[in-house]
Amino acid sequence: MIDIQLVRDNPELVAKKSLDKGYNVDVQQLLGFDTERRKLLTQVEELRRQRNDLNAQTKGQKPAEDQVIAGRQLKDQLTDLEHKLAAIDKEYLILLSAIPNLTQNDVPIGGEELSVEVSAWGDKLTGAEDHLDFMTRRGWVDFDRGAKVASAKFYFLKGDLALLENAITQFALQFVLSKGFTYMTVPNMVNSRIASGTGFAPRTSEQSDEYYIEGEDLSLIATAEMPLTGYHADEILDEADLPLLYVGYSPCYRKEAGTYGKHTRGLFRVHQFNKLEMYAYSLPEKSNQMHEQIRAIEEELWQAIGIPYHVINIASGDLGAPAAKKYDIEYWSKVDGHYRELTSCSNCTDFQTRNLNIRVRRADGSIEMAHSLNGTATALARSLVAIVEHYQNDDGSLRIPDVLQPFMGGRTQI
Repeated sequence: MIDIQLVRDNPELVAKKSLDKGYNVDVQQLLGFDTERRKLLTQVEELRRQRNDLNAQTKGQKPAEDQVIAGRQLKDQLTDLEHKLAAIDKEYLILLSAIPNLTQNDVPIGGEELSVEVSAWGDKLTGAEDHLDFMTRRGWVDFDRGAKVASAKFYFLKGDLALLENAITQFALQFVLSKGFTYMTVPNMVNSRIASGTGFAPRTSEQSDEYYIEGEDLSLIATAEMPLTGYHADEILDEADLPLLYVGYSPCYRKEAGTYGKHTRGLFRVHQFNKLEMYAYSLPEKSNQMHEQIRAIEEELWQAIGIPYHVINIASGDLGAPAAKKYDIEYWSKVDGHYRELTSCSNCTDFQTRNLNIRVRRADGSIEMAHSLNGTATALARSLVAIVEHYQNDDGSLRIPDVLQPFMGGRTQI
């Protein structure tokens, strides 16, 4: 949720930047509800003051008849205004919550195709067997039995490939811990306040990506970002303690709604996968610097593994509601001759923290909203795809990247 004062001061800018993201919001209607809401709040507070004054006058004694009548009138007026305020407040919050985080000024404007490359690393070679064919032939992945026990796009990893996934996790965890992050395992479900507060609001109902638990106020997480955002809900953090750096490991559950026409083969886009997610709480004036730091960690990690990639500054129309700016790292596919998404990192500024009331107390005692950021260290399914494409041998074996060998018992190939 963005600051209502920002909307009041810059209504045209808010409307334009929302539209740049693909959100058609009615800012003028919101401001109308805001004006009415503030007027009603003033009236309610005045009636409450009068009621308290009247109660103070009659404290410890029987009220006079005129005081009884005045008290009854105040009660009726207050009840009526509180009902009106509740109705206005509901509409106000719906409209305010529909406004996405505003993009930063260096975000490209337009659809996905207008994202801008900002850096690249490695050679763009071609000629490799598709990862699914390679893995299936080795008996390393089983989508048929995954569908049998769950549904389509669920799978089993077996034998050496499952061990390789664990090796990637262990290497990436060790790497991120060396950068000052604290390791956390997280709940795999969150309640509706945390889910909505994290800001994954779909543009349409068809794009809802979460699996909900029927009859309970719970949904399965799409990323460890969700519980890590909720970790400090309703807390005031001390300025001296920031930044707070966490790395969360979890399975991720996604319906993958709204992905029609996107690359979906094999492990690239599935309904469940494991992920190691970096998360930071930052001072507002340092969040842009922290964003670049998280991006640098991601680049260094994938250079160590040896996967060629480029980094793109994601265009406004491809940003979700929470992010003010987002980088994607896309690996070079030797099979497709195209870049494919591998990791991302986002600066969500004060959008999530305002939703969940996460603040920072400055050294001078003042209090303001903290900023939150997130970045993928490894999304394990896609990590396996990239490694299989780039490290397969002609004889059907797979070389193990040097940095992963210590976590595979010293083996050099599988």
